[in-house]
Amino acid sequence: MRDAALPTNNQTVVLCEQGLVLVTADEGATWSTRRITQMGGFRAIAFIDSAHGLVVGDGGKIFATEDTGRTWQPRTSGVAENLTDIQMMGNEGWIAGYTGTMLHTADGGKTWAKQDSGTALSLEALFFLDNLDGWAVGWSGTVLHTTDGGKAWKPVKNTGASWSLSSVYFSDGKAGYISGFAGQFFRTKDGGATWETRKVPVSGWLTSIAHDSAGRLWVTTDDGFLITQDGGDTWKLQPAVTKLFINKLLRNTGSIWALGPFGLLKQQGNGLEFKRIMNPLSGDADQQTTPTPQAK
Repeated sequence: MRDAALPTNNQTVVLCEQGLVLVTADEGATWSTRRITQMGGFRAIAFIDSAHGLVVGDGGKIFATEDTGRTWQPRTSGVAENLTDIQMMGNEGWIAGYTGTMLHTADGGKTWAKQDSGTALSLEALFFLDNLDGWAVGWSGTVLHTTDGGKAWKPVKNTGASWSLSSVYFSDGKAGYISGFAGQFFRTKDGGATWETRKVPVSGWLTSIAHDSAGRLWVTTDDGFLITQDGGDTWKLQPAVTKLFINKLLRNTGSIWALGPFGLLKQQGNGLEFKRIMNPLSGDADQQTTPTPQAK
């Protein structure tokens, strides 16, 4: 399992690298397995609404669905690079990829055009606050920012990042976060004008960032989760009970979902525990609940 999307709070669509999507509308009690294509090498998924979605992957692959994954149609990307991330904002959308690849659509993903990212380094993650204000991060500390929907991407040099970066996230127009390899974590309080390095209690890969409905910030690590309730000043480390190698966090307006290659978790109750969600690729693993220590 490589990525997932939450078209609605009651609908979860999981993308599998080998060309499958898993769809549930009842928190994993039942699943539908749908095939995109016989090809593999898929990396990222995004949905516009409950029916319309897109997936991207290696070799410039883009496929689109208009029926929640029951059928898929190829789209022309115009590139051969591996595509790593996709974000849709209504009918507008962006795709990032290797060697600085950046693509844009204005028609819901039917057609795509290249944007000049200004870098030849590979990009790993995107985050758009709206149709104009967007960020991209990638290899060797690359951070890019656009204020015009990607017509111009400008490098951001003041983050302090040097190793590869894997996630960028803004909770609002001012508070933003970037994470990556070797425990790198950076914070802005002024919409990205300035960035500061924040110390975290792990030195491994920080792979994904998301806020929950209670305002807690969650970060996935090699062994579980980091949680902060003060925007990154102090942290709690929650090791995962099972080795699912969680590396993606997703949220619509409801609970957070956490995804790894071998498992899926959903935030439960007061938000300080995660329940294992079984699916057709879960094997014979037992459902488990991952408790989190009370943050103070």
